[in-house]
Amino acid sequence: MSALHLAVVAVLGYLLGGIPTAYLAGRLRGVDIRKHGSGNVGGTNALRVLGWKVGLPVMAIDLAKGYLAAALLPRIPLSGLDTAYLAIAGGVGAVLGHIFSPYLGLRGGKGVAAGAGMLLALVPVPVGICAGVFFLLAFGTGIVSVGSISAAAALPLVTWLLSRAGYPTHPAVQWLTVALALLVFWTHRANIKRLIQGRENRFRRPWERRG
Repeated sequence: MSALHLAVVAVLGYLLGGIPTAYLAGRLRGVDIRKHGSGNVGGTNALRVLGWKVGLPVMAIDLAKGYLAAALLPRIPLSGLDTAYLAIAGGVGAVLGHIFSPYLGLRGGKGVAAGAGMLLALVPVPVGICAGVFFLLAFGTGIVSVGSISAAAALPLVTWLLSRAGYPTHPAVQWLTVALALLVFWTHRANIKRLIQGRENRFRRPWERRG
């Protein structure tokens, strides 16, 4: 029954992660975010289209979805499975739900915030370090994708280095960081192309005036 239990947690995580925060925030302001900016239903596009006062809370909620899926769903008394595997199942379900939202015809965001929330529950110290990388580069350049891609690339390395330094991480979680980094690169393939071409979109930072 262990496979069934994993599937139940993954499905619950998927349904939670699929809640389209950016879309709902846009609708509250009379904006269909799918028709503006990159058309992506995620925190980055919310930041770009709706501004940082909306975009940052959207990102925080998307992060919370991944965290709750990995931290709370494994506590459901289903089996004697290693909680790390249940947390991965719930968290991965939330990330996939965020990318392929069941409420918007399998259209969603890029999974960065939900993935960060999942990993915050599993490996908080590496995620804290990589969050610093994200904010430094995203707000330093005004390009969210630069921060997202850089933080994703740094995460497996930081996790491995900390494990070597005496901060143990479950082997399955270490491999998960690699898989998520690859997923982030895949979901950002269009951004990477625009970065190479110098056409990537920027967002207005809090200290910048409207021009």
